[in-house]
Amino acid sequence: MNFFRGVISGQAAGPQPSGAETIQKLCDRVASSTLLEDRRDAVRALKSLSKKYRMEVGTQAMDHLINILQTDRSDSEILGYALDTLYNVICNDEEEEQDENAQKQADDLSLQFTDTFIQDPEHVTLLLTLLEEFDFHVRWPGVKLLTALLKNQGPQIQGIILVSPMGVSRLMDLLADSREVIRNDGLLLLQQLTKGNAAIQKIVAFENAFERLLDIITEEGSSDGGIVVEDCLLLLLNLLKNNSSNQNFFKEGSYIQRMKPWFEVGDDNSGWSAQKVTNLHLMLQLVRVMVSPVNSPGATASCQKSMFQCGLLQQLCTILMATGVPADILTETINTVSEVIRGSQVNQDYFASVNAPSNPPRPAIVVLLMSMVNERQPFVLRCAVLYCFQCFLYKNQKGQGEIVATLLPSTIDANSISAGQLLCGGLFSADSLSNWCAAVALAHALQDNLTQKEQLLRVQLATSLGKPPVSLLQQCTNILSQGSKVQTRVGLLMLLCTWISNCPIAVTHFLHNQENVPFLTAQISENLGEDERLVQGLCALLLGICIYYNDNSLENYTKEKLKQLIEKRIGKENFVEKLGFITKHELYSRAAQKPQPVFPSPEQMLFDHEFTKLVKELEGVITKAVHKSSEEEKKEEEVKKTLEQHDNIVTQYKELIREQDAQLQELKEQVASMTSQNEQLQATITQQQSQIQQHKDQYNILKLKLAKENQGQSNSQGDGSQVNGLQTEELTQLREEVEELRKQHSLLQTQLSDKDALISSLSSDTLPSSDSSLDAAKMAELESRLGAQTSEMERLKVCENIRAELEKQLDSTTSTVAILQTEKEKLQTDVQESKKEQDDLLMLLADQDQKITSLKKRLKDLGETVEKLLENVCHRENEHPHEVELLFQPFASSFVLIHHLVTSASLHF
Repeated sequence: MNFFRGVISGQAAGPQPSGAETIQKLCDRVASSTLLEDRRDAVRALKSLSKKYRMEVGTQAMDHLINILQTDRSDSEILGYALDTLYNVICNDEEEEQDENAQKQADDLSLQFTDTFIQDPEHVTLLLTLLEEFDFHVRWPGVKLLTALLKNQGPQIQGIILVSPMGVSRLMDLLADSREVIRNDGLLLLQQLTKGNAAIQKIVAFENAFERLLDIITEEGSSDGGIVVEDCLLLLLNLLKNNSSNQNFFKEGSYIQRMKPWFEVGDDNSGWSAQKVTNLHLMLQLVRVMVSPVNSPGATASCQKSMFQCGLLQQLCTILMATGVPADILTETINTVSEVIRGSQVNQDYFASVNAPSNPPRPAIVVLLMSMVNERQPFVLRCAVLYCFQCFLYKNQKGQGEIVATLLPSTIDANSISAGQLLCGGLFSADSLSNWCAAVALAHALQDNLTQKEQLLRVQLATSLGKPPVSLLQQCTNILSQGSKVQTRVGLLMLLCTWISNCPIAVTHFLHNQENVPFLTAQISENLGEDERLVQGLCALLLGICIYYNDNSLENYTKEKLKQLIEKRIGKENFVEKLGFITKHELYSRAAQKPQPVFPSPEQMLFDHEFTKLVKELEGVITKAVHKSSEEEKKEEEVKKTLEQHDNIVTQYKELIREQDAQLQELKEQVASMTSQNEQLQATITQQQSQIQQHKDQYNILKLKLAKENQGQSNSQGDGSQVNGLQTEELTQLREEVEELRKQHSLLQTQLSDKDALISSLSSDTLPSSDSSLDAAKMAELESRLGAQTSEMERLKVCENIRAELEKQLDSTTSTVAILQTEKEKLQTDVQESKKEQDDLLMLLADQDQKITSLKKRLKDLGETVEKLLENVCHRENEHPHEVELLFQPFASSFVLIHHLVTSASLHF
């Protein structure tokens, strides 16, 4: 002990040992000491030196420290010192500023010691085992050490934990620790653990992570909470981002509904702390993860539906229209609402109905567009509004029609500002960014909507007083010819390309202006600088669309004449080269990656995501159309007509097959119905058989009852009436069931005849005579379908056989019921005869009772009793049997009758 005090306090006499020597001595003491106290003191000393002499401690003491973790499991204090020392060696958490070289050396040292520690995967497994210790001095440094290992070598540690039994479950237990410091560091550990590993993310999610994290967020105050809420949200983002399985589990677990209270901000929005802004920003990102356009369409649509039903979308729109919301939160809320409504008709309709709290109320769309065309608004906010407008119109023909309608003369209201007016104002303003945003927004109102493209041709603009109005299409080309900024011209060219593509009427209107084609050919043929190449490529695309979608209604600008003009003025190869400038532009690839317009600066805002799809679709067909000659076009037209005829024939057969499929499906349903009826009939027969058996049993019981001749008259009458009523009721029921079965059978017979006739008519149908161009495969398919129908007919015949068998069984049942009826009538006759015999016996019994009474009275008058008389008779019979016989001979018949009555009475009782 004095040695250690001298080493630490520096009071030992003589020259002081170097740090490496001291560490070596301490390591020797850890390895050789037999007393736990000595080893504990040595490890404590190593901990105190580990930060200053990180290299030496890590190099010399790591093996000894790991050995301590393995052998001294019973002492939590020494385990805590060892874990702290390993953490100081592996983790570089120096707070003071370091130069670049020193920082790099420290990081390299961390990687080196991490690799040394995980050379044996059992060391990581040992660390996971130690995390099960509840002692604070063991668990907390263990959590920090494992977090540091994951930061340095995440994939390797993740692989070890993944194959370790209950490895992830042990780490999930940290969230349930009552000590907040361990729970909070456990959150940081799980953040590192779940980075980029889908398998671990799924395990963590199914370990009830969502429930625990949402509970912690609620306990900590939701968006008003501190750094712990931020850590929980970061972990949730790790679990859900790019993980469709966890997203589905989150939705199915009704956790989306629990997100709504996060966005219930109060009316007083003046106090927005930095932490609250961070928390709400992460919460909005979490919502966007669930409805991201990169997710599968089905999953996104399901989450969008849940967000509308639980009121989350409504809550986000409230924040959108609130005052005092920080700019970055407002921007992210707009982006979030955009993706919640994108492609969802219900959500888009709700968003169209949202009004801003102004006087008079204005639609939210109008308020947002006012921000988009306002050059004083932040750039990121204007991009977010454009994205929201694009998402509102995505696959929303109803919304597209409403936007275009605000531009038509019949719907313009001079007293209010409409979306169409704002777009036109932005389209022709002095701000090039407003021009571009308005042009792209208006292009989205025409996307894949031929009706609105034609409707927009009706829009007329009043340019100045005293001049006639011009069409919107003409005004766009006028601005192009004036040589405005590149961004403005690019936006207008994208609008025109979207407008006239796949719309021959719009192409005719565009070509009707005699100045448009010369302007385009002049732009394409000139040799301009690098900045103008994109404009030249877009002009070539616009001219190519005029060729490809030309209906040849204008004699001066038919397809052939436009191609001749390109060949003379520009050259085909030069035209194709200029057209290829679009896809070669670096900003084209960036815009094609995702729908949201994200640009580092306004100057780089040139391409729209949906427009890149249009370019990809048209570039190839325009190139082919320009190179084709008139003869090739004629041949293609002939081939096209032939293909159309072929398609018409195929369509006819498809319709025939579709009809036959419908009929076959109907027959299948009828067969299924007949099968179910068959099962019901069989069940009915089984029930009737059981009832017949019951009737037989009741008949046998009745016969046994009638065998007892001594049964009382009242009981017999009651039983007979009961049996009679029971038999009559059941027979009536049987007759009704038999009649119902006969009706069902007749109905089934009629239906079966109808189906036979229908199948025969289908089999005898002849195919159209113009089947020379039909593929043999389609004929084979038709034959297979007819064969299937034939097999269905056979099944119906089998059902007919089953019905015949059921009818036989019903006839048998009817005959059995008739036999039972006959037996019942016989039983009733027997009952009546038995009643008559009993009445006669009762009358005889009454007469004999009167005779016995008179005989007893005569004996009594003579002074004798029956008992004395019998006693004397028995005595005389023993002595003089012949005399007794002579004496009682006159009364023999009476004694026989009495004996018979006594016997009957004993049987009765």
